[in-house]
Amino acid sequence: MLLRDFLKNRIKDSGFSHVDISKMPTGTRVTLHVTRPGIVIGKKGSGIKELTSKLEHEFGLKNPQISVIEIEKPELSPNVMCNRLASHIERGIAFRRATMWTIQQIMEKGAMGVQITISGKLRGDRSSFEKHSSGILPRSGNHADSIVDEDISHVQTPMGLVGIQIKIAKKEKVNEEIKYIVANDDSDKNKSDNKKIISHNKQNKSQTQENSKKDTKVQGGK
Repeated sequence: MLLRDFLKNRIKDSGFSHVDISKMPTGTRVTLHVTRPGIVIGKKGSGIKELTSKLEHEFGLKNPQISVIEIEKPELSPNVMCNRLASHIERGIAFRRATMWTIQQIMEKGAMGVQITISGKLRGDRSSFEKHSSGILPRSGNHADSIVDEDISHVQTPMGLVGIQIKIAKKEKVNEEIKYIVANDDSDKNKSDNKKIISHNKQNKSQTQENSKKDTKVQGGK
């Protein structure tokens, strides 16, 4: 938790999302997920070297090996969007306008649903909260645990501390539980039956044409 808070403040300009830490025989692998890797790496790797020494001495990580991964769709990451919304509010933009911008960006990138909750001293001395949502967002059951990601961020304003919570439901994580195999089989049977009827009609037409030709020949011979 301390490392995550440190990285949030240290490399917030790079669009920091989250960090993965895994221990290896040669040391500790630290994977940073950001939207702009160039800011973390720095000129000739100066940013990586400085960050490595910080993690080794201040957090006690043994031989940290840092790798940076770029996020393909930052709008679908609640961590990134929390930081963006917090920066908008910190710059003095009205919280409702900034919330609507954030919801629009998230939904345009293909999210199934989104919910943003802002709490704190929003309009006066009395604390309050507001919820804004769009799309479909499961709130209970297996889908709420599997397809919904959330994050919380805080921003200091002249009125006081404001909390931001963003929940995003992703379409890619939805697993189809039921497949209509029987319906597909019925459709295939109907198609085969229709083909049989068409072929039968063609045979009847050819037989009628042959019979009519024979009748004309018989009449001509008489």
